[in-house]
Amino acid sequence: MAEKVKLKKKKFSIKEDIEEFKKHYALFLMILPAFIFVVVFCYCPMYGIVMAFQEFDPFLGIFDSPIVFFDNFTYFFSRKAFGEILWNTFSISLYSLAVGFPIPIIFALSLNSVGSQKFKKTLQMVSYAPYFISVVVMVAMLNSFMDIRSGIFNKILGLFGQPPHDFLSDAGAFKTIYVMSGLWQTLGWNSIIYIATLTSVDVSLYEAADLDGANKLQKIIYIDLPSIAPTTMVLLILSVGNILSVGFEKTYLMQNDLNLSASEVISTYVYKMGILSQDYGLGTAVGLFNSVINFAFLVTVNFIAKKTNGYSLW
Repeated sequence: MAEKVKLKKKKFSIKEDIEEFKKHYALFLMILPAFIFVVVFCYCPMYGIVMAFQEFDPFLGIFDSPIVFFDNFTYFFSRKAFGEILWNTFSISLYSLAVGFPIPIIFALSLNSVGSQKFKKTLQMVSYAPYFISVVVMVAMLNSFMDIRSGIFNKILGLFGQPPHDFLSDAGAFKTIYVMSGLWQTLGWNSIIYIATLTSVDVSLYEAADLDGANKLQKIIYIDLPSIAPTTMVLLILSVGNILSVGFEKTYLMQNDLNLSASEVISTYVYKMGILSQDYGLGTAVGLFNSVINFAFLVTVNFIAKKTNGYSLW
């Protein structure tokens, strides 16, 4: 008869914790700068959330500014622009997720199947390079390429007998330009983690597949995809957790009066209300609303993923 083994709960002991710290003090010292950074720049500023419930006055400060409870939220929700701003933010994020999430995976899988190491490394280097272009330079490049007079895109249209088009002033084209330029810039960088995961796959699996007569597509389906599934799910959960976090810098730099109906998102609205208009309470309220929605998405998707396939953040 099999002997049953009972697991005893480990009792909390300060003495043991101190001994553990002394034993691994070098590791704790290594994470200390990161810990201090997170505390100072992520947790300490959180007291500013109070401004979302105040009619904040810089001269009075946070502790003396009058409390207005949910008036800032009510004002934002009642504005005609609320629906448009929320839709723009959500649609751009969803568009970016639908395009920018699967394509790096496909790129990594394709690159992993390349036989020539020299060609593979060259392709990796070329795909990584755009990531190191700053947002300001990227938008300047877009302005140059899509210029109505001398831009290369309008030159191509001219070759086919089409009239020039002002792409950056076209509200209907804004989201596609934003997403596709972002895909070009981050494709190689976002594929790094998948490529790293694929390099750790046991070579014997590919050898066994060769003996069974599997082709490259079958190897991808039955070996590569299951290998990167946990990584893919975790990154998907994190991406959905930022569903309403559209990059401020690029959106603001690409924004103009003609495409404002498609380019006004929560981050640019917070900047305009909180900084330019100096309505700090409203700006904080909108930012807090954005964070709460993102957190709700993160928790929901993490729960669904844990129940369906067992992969989750916690």
